[in-house]
Amino acid sequence: MNRLKYILWDPIKGIELGFFTIHFYSLMFVLAFLCGWGIMNQIYDTEKVDKKHLDSLLLYTVLGTLIGARLGQVFFYDLPYFKNHWMEALLPIRERQDTYFMGIFKDYEFIGYRGLASHGATLGLILSSWLYSKRILHKPFLWICDRICIPVALGGMFVRIGNFFNSEIVGKPKDLPWAVKFMQMDEEYGEIVPRHPAQLYESLGYLCIFLIIYFIYRKTNKKYYLGYMFGLFFTLLWSVRFLTEFIKEPQGHEILYTSMLNTGQLLSIPFIIIGLFLMATGGKRKFNLP
Repeated sequence: MNRLKYILWDPIKGIELGFFTIHFYSLMFVLAFLCGWGIMNQIYDTEKVDKKHLDSLLLYTVLGTLIGARLGQVFFYDLPYFKNHWMEALLPIRERQDTYFMGIFKDYEFIGYRGLASHGATLGLILSSWLYSKRILHKPFLWICDRICIPVALGGMFVRIGNFFNSEIVGKPKDLPWAVKFMQMDEEYGEIVPRHPAQLYESLGYLCIFLIIYFIYRKTNKKYYLGYMFGLFFTLLWSVRFLTEFIKEPQGHEILYTSMLNTGQLLSIPFIIIGLFLMATGGKRKFNLP
């Protein structure tokens, strides 16, 4: 029996509706936010929090995540490009090379927001959660962080599956039975050869993190230690990100890197340190113990 050499990956981009295409990447974001809303609805119900604040939470989360993710991509990974194409940083468009509308203005095509950075998304979500806790919920900032990190971990899983459908954030070449040959891979990653399915590795890691944190929330009293679960989330998530970066191809024009570590790893280190600090000091912030 012949051994499987690699997996050929050449999927359709989305669901074609004739007048509009629902891209799988966008669909994964929608699923992430909907599942997040459902989980937070359950948490608010369990902890007797007024659920009239849920819609505001969804709005703050969506805006904070998407704006932060886009700005993170612009400033952390592709600043040399976007400083000369600033409209593409703000709008879901791409300039058509040597093509002009009416012979005068540059012509653009709609491509959606394909460049989104998770470190930027994290910073945007932290800021939006702080605003939400102060303006809407009127609870401690770390209280909402401890709870929103549960659906965020699950959302990260969906996003990486979307990256897999887009054949982006690919792994380095590797001869493995489960290696994937991304037939629609961008030219910037080089030759089309079997590679690590780094997106799926990371997605599985985020699923495990979700299950761990959700178990701790449901079965232990750690949810009464302000910042503990958020710290655990930071420590686990950015450790997974740090490790998977070793088998990923470089992303865009990275502005931070050393001979051993890339931008994703260097940006992850401060988050891991913050996570460890929050876990170590969580016991000093106990509240409402049963």
